[in-house]
Amino acid sequence: MTTSHTPPAFNMGWLLFALAMGAFAIGTSEFASMTLLPFIANDFQVTQPLAGHAISAYALGVVIGSPVIMVLGVRLPRRALLVALAAFIGIANALSAIAPSLPWLVFFRFLSGFPHGAYFGVAMLLAASLVPKNRRAQAVSRVFLGLTIATIIGVPFATWIGQTLGWRWGLAIVAGLAAITAVLIRCLAPASPAEADASPLRELNALRSRQVWLTLGIAGIGFGGIFCVYTYLAATLIEVTHASDFMIPVVMAVFGVGTTVGNLICGWAADRATMLAAGVSLGFTALVLALYPSATDNLWLLIPLVFFIGCGVGLAAILQTRLMDVAPHAQSLAGALVQSAFNVANAIGPLVGGLVIAAGYGLPATGYAAAALTLGGLGMWYWALMDARHAERRVVRHPTGSV
Repeated sequence: MTTSHTPPAFNMGWLLFALAMGAFAIGTSEFASMTLLPFIANDFQVTQPLAGHAISAYALGVVIGSPVIMVLGVRLPRRALLVALAAFIGIANALSAIAPSLPWLVFFRFLSGFPHGAYFGVAMLLAASLVPKNRRAQAVSRVFLGLTIATIIGVPFATWIGQTLGWRWGLAIVAGLAAITAVLIRCLAPASPAEADASPLRELNALRSRQVWLTLGIAGIGFGGIFCVYTYLAATLIEVTHASDFMIPVVMAVFGVGTTVGNLICGWAADRATMLAAGVSLGFTALVLALYPSATDNLWLLIPLVFFIGCGVGLAAILQTRLMDVAPHAQSLAGALVQSAFNVANAIGPLVGGLVIAAGYGLPATGYAAAALTLGGLGMWYWALMDARHAERRVVRHPTGSV
């Protein structure tokens, strides 16, 4: 039986597909811009580090845009907000594809990143709201699946298009995917109204919760370990492993397969024991990262480790679900903030790895630095766990709320 606010059961799968398509477009846009960097630099006749400002601008757009859009759009129905965000993504990527100069490209990439976190936040909340509570994390992981599949299919395809037709076509494809996403969401998502008591102030009140900040800390620090290794993986394959050119995209695809498998497993586990799943994921990832340096000189040992490192990305579905629990009255802002935290990790990880390499420890040592970052995330997880248990004991002792 359905209501006016719930789509028919046979539409649920298609709705999740539509939401995942938006995630696929975002993932392709974010990661393909890195692989297309040499072609962008050549087109504008600048150095790659200078062209790299476009990538930094995207990350900055995510960090700033996610909370801003979620606070300002809290009174909008989720379907309308998602359609607007998908359209925004399409327009910004289309503008990026026709940028006449590097400064304009940097500006348009900043705009492209602006709706990134907000889209994920709203899409995951919508998916979670349409399934029973014990299946929320799996619904969230289905949306995030679009991003992980982008690392396997979308990024290589956009890179190939960029190599053969020009980098602008790679971003133009993203614009087309975003437009299709907007149409599908408009047709498939339920027309549910915004919450009656929703307000920017109530959303901002979530920032007073220590559990929210601890969860964001787990993402910002713990995820940094994966980015620390992934950023320098291609260089490691070339300079240390001495892999052939053919094997580099293959290993990158193995990482993408790992992210997809890890996402599905972590989504399943989080529905059963969210915090336990987070701790196990962090501990396992730290162990694999610590083993990484010893395997960098052997391709066939390295490949399975890269797969398992990719599995660590499944932590995203767990933390997204955790924020739904610790910020029940500000889920929109919390959902967007976790995307900002992931982009903080995307800045911290490469920075730490670069410092290790610059200090003369070599590319393999990024694994040790990555393991240390992930253990830092595990420490934040333990702090969050103890803090939550302490709060529960206080409630038991003082059920009326007095202390």
